[in-house]
Amino acid sequence: MDKLIITAALTGAEVTRAQQPALPITPGEIADAAFACAQAGAAMVHVHARLPDGTPTQDKEIYRQIIAEVKKRCNVIVQVSTGGAVGMTPQERLSPVTLKPEMATLSMGSVNFGGDVFMNHPADMEVFLRAMREHGVKPELEIFDAGMLSTAQRWLKKGMLNGPQHFDFVLGIPGGMAGTPEALMYLRSQLPAQSTWTVAGIGPAQLPLGTLAMVLGGHVRVGFEDNVYYRKGELATSNAQLVARMARISRELDRPVATPNEARALLGLN
Repeated sequence: MDKLIITAALTGAEVTRAQQPALPITPGEIADAAFACAQAGAAMVHVHARLPDGTPTQDKEIYRQIIAEVKKRCNVIVQVSTGGAVGMTPQERLSPVTLKPEMATLSMGSVNFGGDVFMNHPADMEVFLRAMREHGVKPELEIFDAGMLSTAQRWLKKGMLNGPQHFDFVLGIPGGMAGTPEALMYLRSQLPAQSTWTVAGIGPAQLPLGTLAMVLGGHVRVGFEDNVYYRKGELATSNAQLVARMARISRELDRPVATPNEARALLGLN
């Protein structure tokens, strides 16, 4: 098997300091968390920006600061979010792509998201795809439900996506596909040839699905965006604690973790 790429989703748009006191918010805090995760075994960090009061934002200048601060500290792949937060306009969400990060997320459809609806109109997805191509940004295709994988297949047939793609199966969102082994196995069976994939299990699904992904040849995303607990009733002390657990399990399974440059090679990044 290829080496394991561990992604740390450091902040997200929904989690608050009241829920997780160790949540990084400022560019400096996010960069410090990225460094700690890199030391623990992460090759990639997935970042959302926040205002100083913790409000989610897609402000390009804050993303610029985050990327610069991360690069001062370590060599991880910085993957920006184009999901932003529920209710943001497509124009807001697309803003950080113009900074030409190595990767950015791209959701493959709309989904009920707890008590909200995360909207992704096909026309907006096409705009996002064109912008990523223009700026040399590799998309990570976010899959919340099985129909979204079919949507990605249509974009491939239309030529909007070129070459092997990287998918992220986000499982366990209330309103999306369940965080179960059966759901993961089905999505994996439908992947286009030569694709790479990561699983982001939400809440209690993070550990079992991450472990299963290691066995199946996939990759793993952990972090406060998806799960604030280390085990039931016990808050994690840091994003790095969650990364370190996955790295430890990977060693037990004799599947070494990828360095950032090894991850770049696996993902086809320049």
